[in-house]
Amino acid sequence: MPKNETTFNFPADLLDAQVALHQARHASEEYARTLPGSAEPMTGWEADKQLHSFYRSSKPDSPGYTDEQHTEMARLRAEVLHLSAAVSTHPFWATVEAGKVVEARMRLKHAHEPAAADKP
Repeated sequence: MPKNETTFNFPADLLDAQVALHQARHASEEYARTLPGSAEPMTGWEADKQLHSFYRSSKPDSPGYTDEQHTEMARLRAEVLHLSAAVSTHPFWATVEAGKVVEARMRLKHAHEPAAADKP
């Protein structure tokens, strides 16, 4: 470990909340990839070709989300918001030295990853 690095003793419930937050964000992003391009019905469009470019931007028509898709996205967003609040307002942060909070937060985000020594 480099000389300037500090170790943090994250409580188990904070570590668990951070892992759950990672999983909830991933689930939300994966679900969003399966949805139409717009939450509401929208007519597609195609832009004019721009000078000095071969690229022509466009979007196909979007039927919008179904009621079930709106409900599921709202549920996933609420879960991410709840877990984000649980992590960011955890009492542990009050115990961290003022100048080390950002470092601790960055460490927590990666605490579930295998240590560099464990990687092949």
